[in-house]
Amino acid sequence: MSSVTLILIVVAVLAVAAAVWMYFEKQRTQKLRSKFGPEYDRAIQEQHGNRKRAEMALESREKRVEMLHIRPLAREDRDRFAEAWRREQARFVDDPRGAVEKADVLVADVMKTRGYPVSDFEQRAADVSVDHPQFVENYRAAHTIALRDKNGQAGTEDLRKAMVHYRVLFEHLLEQRVAEPQEVRR
Repeated sequence: MSSVTLILIVVAVLAVAAAVWMYFEKQRTQKLRSKFGPEYDRAIQEQHGNRKRAEMALESREKRVEMLHIRPLAREDRDRFAEAWRREQARFVDDPRGAVEKADVLVADVMKTRGYPVSDFEQRAADVSVDHPQFVENYRAAHTIALRDKNGQAGTEDLRKAMVHYRVLFEHLLEQRVAEPQEVRR
């Protein structure tokens, strides 16, 4: 075999290996983008600055959550949480700030009961993004409004939006829709 033939074979093998590697990287990207939705873009833009580091972080989240033993709520827990939510939703009329604070606590309590660790907000949001990526944006938006409220920078309409955002994630974590409080129904 001549050296030219050997060089051509090596180049061909390297080209095939590069094509296979690029294919698998593209599949990985598509899988993560599909699974995480807007959280994928957020990870690139806000957290890691580049695609490769963001994808490694998202895969790390997946592995972490796989080890958490997330479980569905028992019927009694679901009913108890649903009732607590109805009370806070009704409370919103008279005490929007208190209702939003309690909504944040209720979401964290549901997460804890289901098996999520509830150390700090960013970790909770990262963990919930693995199984509920379409709802984590609502959680982040509600939390941002709650923080603004603590600084006196959120009005009643902002607090209403926070309750709506919390409710979307809350119902999804609860795995059932929560009925409106009796006095609010029409």
